[in-house]
Amino acid sequence: MDGVVLTPLKQIKHPLGDLYHAMKKSDKDFSGFGEAYFSTVNQGCTKGWKKHTEMVLNLIVPMGEVKFVIYNKDLEEFYSVQLSQKNYQRLTIKPGLWVSFRGLGDTNILLNIASIEHSQNESINVDLDTIDYEW
Repeated sequence: MDGVVLTPLKQIKHPLGDLYHAMKKSDKDFSGFGEAYFSTVNQGCTKGWKKHTEMVLNLIVPMGEVKFVIYNKDLEEFYSVQLSQKNYQRLTIKPGLWVSFRGLGDTNILLNIASIEHSQNESINVDLDTIDYEW
């Protein structure tokens, strides 16, 4: 889908604790830094739909498993991917696309490295049933 990029990330295993890469400013899809935050989503729960008008999302799942669904309303096109430690990638989503996500594992944590700081006026939220998607 145009505006969506999946980037494989490095995991370095170590007997005392593993290292999970997220993003470097030298990465091809780096579009600036505004803020980074962690979010949780409970197993079987779905968050969204949200559309950012300026922010580029860089989503990483270091714990658990999360299914992301991106919707391009203009093309009526869906894109979905499940991220986890087994499928450890960074999902970059450009502004203008709707996004929703569901927790699949017992404990699900995602990291967003956002291109700009969060602002209430910069995004649009709609109820889950507004966009017809079969979870």
